[in-house]
Amino acid sequence: MTRKLQTRDTSWLAASRTRSAWLFLAPMLVILALVAGWPLIRTIWLAFTDANTLQLEQSKWIGFDNFLNHQDGRWYGVLADPVWWRSVKNTLWFTVCTVSIETVLGFGIALVLNRTFPGRGLVRAAILIPWAIPCVVSARIWGWLLNDQFGLINHVLQSLHIVDHPVAWTADPRLLMTSVVLVDVWKTTPFMALLILAALQMLPKECYEAALLDGTHPIKVFWRVTLPLVRPALMVAVIFRAIDALRVFDVIYVLTGANEQSMSMSIYARQQLFEHARRVGRELHAHEIGLARRDAESERGQCLGQPRAFAAVLRHAMAVQAR
Repeated sequence: MTRKLQTRDTSWLAASRTRSAWLFLAPMLVILALVAGWPLIRTIWLAFTDANTLQLEQSKWIGFDNFLNHQDGRWYGVLADPVWWRSVKNTLWFTVCTVSIETVLGFGIALVLNRTFPGRGLVRAAILIPWAIPCVVSARIWGWLLNDQFGLINHVLQSLHIVDHPVAWTADPRLLMTSVVLVDVWKTTPFMALLILAALQMLPKECYEAALLDGTHPIKVFWRVTLPLVRPALMVAVIFRAIDALRVFDVIYVLTGANEQSMSMSIYARQQLFEHARRVGRELHAHEIGLARRDAESERGQCLGQPRAFAAVLRHAMAVQAR
């Protein structure tokens, strides 16, 4: 009987804690749904309509026509655009390469920083400098360093007789993505090292003391003790970094611009947005010209006996058309 009462009390306490947790989380979940959830759902809905910035509220459902549409013997839409598929390929290649290299290098740096040596605090602070620099600033710095005319990288390579002529790191299609990956690795490896180092600091020392007493080889200690214990934190770091890499924009855009050879999905979206804005601007301009001409025609009959007024109306219409 006593055991049943204890079990009932324990389950009631667990349920009470669960309800309290959901009550504390409810305001945050509501705000998150309003700030992130609703815009996301709205964007997905608009993707299946013919909405534009001029008639957003008068949009109609068109299904998958924005993604793939067959007209006059040709395919139209995002999925039929080779530039889109190239941007997807570039983004996936960038994500796989950067996350893999940064994880390996970050793990190695974290293992070194986890040791005790003179000046460890200073080294830990210095290793975070690349990550602390804003992406646009670091990309611009590396753009100058990799410049094929006055870049320091080419100057050093030519001084060491490694290359015979300057290398166009950010202009050669064969080197574009490699240069971008190397710049991002330099920038974001400290982030991975910081997360992995935090996980290493939390590991129990008893495991290493037992392995030391058993005379286990350090490599086996790494594979049998360190890596399994760090794996949960390592997976979190890899997931965070992969999500960030999939939406890369600034590093690639600053280094290479809107080059189709290195375009990411974010840059592709930006290009489509600006092209749509230009189309809307041309439509508004044409509409304004039409109104000006109509006003000129309507004023023409009223200005037959007033040459100066008629000339002023014509000049206004011509000025609008010139814009």
